[in-house]
Amino acid sequence: MTPDTIHREALTQLRHELEQQIVGQQTLVQRLLLALLCDGHLLLEGAPGLAKTRAIKSLASGLEADFHRIQFTPDLLPADLTGSDVYHPETGSFSFNQGPLFHNVILADEINRAPAKVQSALLEAMEERQITVGAASYPLPPLFLVMATQNPIEQEGTYPLPEAQLDRFLLHVRIDYPDKNASRKILQLVRHEARCALNQEVSHELRKVTQEQVFAARREIMQLHLADAVEAYIVEIIETTRNPGQYGQELSSWIRWGASPRGAIAIERAARTTAWLAERDFVTPEDVQKVTPDALRHRILLNYEAEAEGITTQQCIDQIIASVPAP
Repeated sequence: MTPDTIHREALTQLRHELEQQIVGQQTLVQRLLLALLCDGHLLLEGAPGLAKTRAIKSLASGLEADFHRIQFTPDLLPADLTGSDVYHPETGSFSFNQGPLFHNVILADEINRAPAKVQSALLEAMEERQITVGAASYPLPPLFLVMATQNPIEQEGTYPLPEAQLDRFLLHVRIDYPDKNASRKILQLVRHEARCALNQEVSHELRKVTQEQVFAARREIMQLHLADAVEAYIVEIIETTRNPGQYGQELSSWIRWGASPRGAIAIERAARTTAWLAERDFVTPEDVQKVTPDALRHRILLNYEAEAEGITTQQCIDQIIASVPAP
């Protein structure tokens, strides 16, 4: 068995295990794996009770990695995330106490509950993979993922994420309710887990994926063939968000601000990973189309006229995909 097969089987097994625990949310499971293999951060948005937190915790339990959950609240301080220098009077010196960001997988639960100064503490960590406190900078672990959740229903007492921080998330995934069949399976799963807890039994244990397997898979993904035509297709999609008039007045009247270069990077990496998970060694235009909505949803700003007409970002992205000719 080749190393490529070993790494792929380990990730495939992890995906299967997650789908057993996160019932009816196959797209969510795939996006979790995309973020992991793309070395990017993930923003999950959905109503309460849709397994956002459970999914992230399940992913972390399937990795040989440190996990830490941070509950974002209005009274949180930046030092509660980064850590701080502690003075020792007996020696007259300072030492740095690491904060919770110095873990591999971070769950930023209800990230929009914390004020802007706390959210900004994540900016350097998410982009540069380091923390600066005072005059010193401290590197974060090589495997570092921020997976944040937010509730779209309650807006009272929340602080919307600024565009600069949203742009640092690889994907913005919206989660919907499961169907009736999935709802029944959820009831059965929760009932089974409750019985196991009462009997002090282990209901299920994930087979852990090593960090080296994750890094090896990332290296393989970057070796996948990306045709010049597909690369040009990605660039054209991003260019359309900035200059939409070339594909009709309708798009031009909707978009106030287009996607940054991070948008193209996110689409390419996510499309590569989608192809790798499908056991292909090349990227297709369909791979690009599958990941474009989640890669651009938080990177396109609509103008007031579009919002007044009830146009959503999803409708805008669908129109872009339909307008730009695929190779």
